[in-house]
Amino acid sequence: MLKLNLPPSPAKIGAKSKQVLMVTNADLREPANVTCWPVQKKFEDKLEQALEQLGYSMKRAHPVSQSRGHGFISSQREGSDLFAAIEPDAPVIVLLTAWQYSHHIAPSLAHHRGPVLLLANFDGTWPGLVGMLCLAGTLTSLDKPYSRLWSESFDDKFFMQGLQTWLRYGSLQHKNNYLHDVAPTHPVMATLEGAVGRKVGEYILQHKEILGLFDTFCMGMINGVFPQQALVNIGMPLESLSQSALLVEMAKVPDELREACLNWYEARGMKFQFGEDNATELTREQVKEQCAMMIAMARFVKRFGLSAVGVQYQQGLKDSCAASDFAEGAIGSTERFPIPDEQGEIICPNQAIPCINEVDMGTAIPQTMLWRLLSSLGLPAETTLHDIRWGSEYRGTFYWDLEISGAVPFEHLKGGIAGATGYRQPPMFFPYGGSTICGQGKAGCFIWARAHYEGTNVVMHIGTGHGVELPDDEFERRRRATNYEWPLLNCVLDGVQRDDLMSGHQSNHITIAYVEQDKLGSVLRAFVAQALTQGIQVKVAGDALHALQKEA
Repeated sequence: MLKLNLPPSPAKIGAKSKQVLMVTNADLREPANVTCWPVQKKFEDKLEQALEQLGYSMKRAHPVSQSRGHGFISSQREGSDLFAAIEPDAPVIVLLTAWQYSHHIAPSLAHHRGPVLLLANFDGTWPGLVGMLCLAGTLTSLDKPYSRLWSESFDDKFFMQGLQTWLRYGSLQHKNNYLHDVAPTHPVMATLEGAVGRKVGEYILQHKEILGLFDTFCMGMINGVFPQQALVNIGMPLESLSQSALLVEMAKVPDELREACLNWYEARGMKFQFGEDNATELTREQVKEQCAMMIAMARFVKRFGLSAVGVQYQQGLKDSCAASDFAEGAIGSTERFPIPDEQGEIICPNQAIPCINEVDMGTAIPQTMLWRLLSSLGLPAETTLHDIRWGSEYRGTFYWDLEISGAVPFEHLKGGIAGATGYRQPPMFFPYGGSTICGQGKAGCFIWARAHYEGTNVVMHIGTGHGVELPDDEFERRRRATNYEWPLLNCVLDGVQRDDLMSGHQSNHITIAYVEQDKLGSVLRAFVAQALTQGIQVKVAGDALHALQKEA
């Protein structure tokens, strides 16, 4: 006879009538959680007050840890144990005021039967909105119904009405009418630009764009790890590489080549903020190690015939060497130190190599597709992702603050290499330092995109936008409200308002590629046709619909 002896189940955590359970999730890195905790506590108090105004009470589902100095969930085990105790039909608000690792709670939320509201503050310094967008995209990819809401103050009309609707109906739906489905038989396919895009898509399906990623699954982003079937279906398979192999290859790069690489960028005007203390300041040795990483990455590109390359970035590599940011931005640039292979032949001269920050496959897809299309047309082909970090109005216009966590291609900055400054990545997150590529995002038109998966289907949102070089004092205000060490692009997404993107975007990341204004519509139409040819479900955003419908 079988004798079963499972561990005992915990006491159930339920909600009374007109009571809501509140949980909160954040970082795997405890110093970040301690730093962010006071703001989280402030917004918990605000949420409790708002619920009381609407006749409800809030129950914190998990205790604040005095020993750790915060009340966040900070591991998948902790999140799993908590939801094992929560009554499966209880209403749950996930309150987010900081970056969070979605995998801590997403697998448990996927099994939760009760209504779920993802609630974020909208702030640059304490960006719950970034964490919420990531968790929302993750739950979409897991086919889990949920609602989302955001606010700067937790007392405005939009917030109170949205909260009341969710409390009453267990659901809060946003119109998302800024997104427009594009059928595979759309008239764009019959245009001259459509024919161009179709040929590029057919080329990819036949020849394959291989995505070389050094480890996958960064910082809890389940929405950034696509099913293999989804990648294969669109002609963009994965070459799975190991960061340990990257470290081995870096060690083979001699010091004189590292020094030559650093000197090359200094000679072209990049300003590194060097100091003497390796623990807290940027040093030449740190940047030389980043140069070795870029050289090693390029050699893998040639060795494996890769179309794009990416580094997981967190968590293990940061404890082994300097941060990957400078290497990522520099390798993604067309103007780049001439990188020799082991025999001295220059790798991909005068050609950007798409670099996939945080190995996010949802940006690897549009970045690599845009790179192939633009380079085949003889147009600038540098691509990057950005975090949708924040945004605010300036003289009556809302400008987004898009800010990648370290580096962009030099061609995306005002002044190029000479307009770039290298700051040390924060010691709290990067014990071995490393330089960023910081600067002001340049003015100009761009195409933006983001891919996500639903089952094994790839869905892509595509739009247009334009970068704006705001006055120095306003740009400085936004830098100091976010991360000063990182590159910042201020922009407008054409025909897409703040609340549109917050309600419908499926990631905290967004991909951009600059395109000259007189070619923007043509490239957009070709890109849409390319995506449709590759079997991707396309939704165009905002004003991109009008550009799509114009005759070639």
